[in-house]
Amino acid sequence: MTDSKERRQAIYDKIKESSKNEFILSEMKRLGFWSDENVDFGAVTKFFKDEGELSKKIQEKLRDKNILDNPEVFIAQKHKERKLASKQRQKETKEKREKVRQEKAAKWQESKKSDIIYLGDQYSHQLNQKLSLVERLKSQGLPVIQTAAELAKNMGVSVGELRFLTYSRKNSKISHYKRFKVPKKSGGYRLISAPMPRLKQAQTWILEEVLNKVKVHESAHGCVTGKSIKTNAEPHVAKAVVINQDVKNFFPSITYNRIKGVFLSLGYSHQVAVIFALLCSEPKIVDIDLLGEDYFAQKGERFLPQGSPCSPAITNILCRRLDFRLTGLAKKYNLSYTRYVDDLTFSSTEYPDHSVVTKVLKYSRLIVKDENFRLHPDKLRVMKKGARQEVTGVVVNEKPNVSKKTLKRFRALLFQIEKDGIEGKQWNRPGNVLAQIDGFANFIYQINPEKGARYKAQVAVILVTHNYKELHKKAFPPKSNPTNETPQNRLWSRVKSFFKKN
Repeated sequence: MTDSKERRQAIYDKIKESSKNEFILSEMKRLGFWSDENVDFGAVTKFFKDEGELSKKIQEKLRDKNILDNPEVFIAQKHKERKLASKQRQKETKEKREKVRQEKAAKWQESKKSDIIYLGDQYSHQLNQKLSLVERLKSQGLPVIQTAAELAKNMGVSVGELRFLTYSRKNSKISHYKRFKVPKKSGGYRLISAPMPRLKQAQTWILEEVLNKVKVHESAHGCVTGKSIKTNAEPHVAKAVVINQDVKNFFPSITYNRIKGVFLSLGYSHQVAVIFALLCSEPKIVDIDLLGEDYFAQKGERFLPQGSPCSPAITNILCRRLDFRLTGLAKKYNLSYTRYVDDLTFSSTEYPDHSVVTKVLKYSRLIVKDENFRLHPDKLRVMKKGARQEVTGVVVNEKPNVSKKTLKRFRALLFQIEKDGIEGKQWNRPGNVLAQIDGFANFIYQINPEKGARYKAQVAVILVTHNYKELHKKAFPPKSNPTNETPQNRLWSRVKSFFKKN
């Protein structure tokens, strides 16, 4: 039964390919009823083909006539034709769009390897501007960089990593800063934002290769190569009057646009300036716990973080005009002026008139305000010669020195540690007391090397006794240790080297 159906279907297929008469003729020829001698099969075949074609044309004309005679059928036929044409156009359009989408996606993936064209909603509109002022950069000895690819190459990172460090999301599971609070002497807390290792490496490159090469005003001493707290205090030693002022919310008041403006003023393109500004700034972050997952939500405008190695250097560049104007004010009234980050200090060798002090305070406040900063109203100090005069923690009555009261407290702490150990001990604030006393001993040595040498030696012995380097190593494991030298031996080597020099 199945074979019969297949044979029948084969016959139907052959008839469809030609015509019924042609099929019958071929079968009669195959079965031997006629031969080429009896019948001109070529002419007959041609006749049947012509007949078949004419028959088809007649059938088409009849169908067209029936359609024209019946408007409803005609409309339905036209609708069907248009529908088929529309589907074909839709198919072609879909294929074309898919091809364009794939080409665009491939181009986007390729561009991401060599360029940065989007870093967030508020920071991407000028990333296509890639022309730096080459001559200006060269005149300042700065690296000539015009694009993100050139910047990544100079930093020794990929474009993708540079994008990862700078991309600004309103809500993210990743934070490039570790934030903690440090108590202030005046009360309250100071928020410190310490950059994570990869970001810190990028910021250090910006500091060393760009910011440190920019000339700042001679009155600036904070984070300037060759200057320190001591050099900031020395112009105010043995003065009749010392006036100290403090800028309120110094780092938070320096917003993203001002940071970007610093790099634009140096001569960098908008693309490079945007990337630099994002690397050197942070927004206020709110920690949110959503469905058991921690998110870092941005709130407000980006600003200079307190804890970044770039922040003080950026402020020195930004405050060049402020330093110039305040230096001019000081010279007008025969005063000396210095600035250490956000601490402004004036001093006079002679007791000025009360009106002079009033004018200096008035005009300095106006100048600071005009430069988009604000003085802290509760941190103004006018120190006369009879009282203790301090400049950024350094006593300047006769020579740069550390407060006797502070030294007495420090000696007492060292004695207690030597006697009872480090348990429950702290210096000024909670934390690692060994790191604190090490830092303060270095501070004393910086201000007064003669006194500092004794404290450094005493502290060095305490650090070795309590395995400070081992504790530090556990908290911050080194990447590699090519030698077998123990932390204690390295520290003792430093102590011996120090005594040889001193």
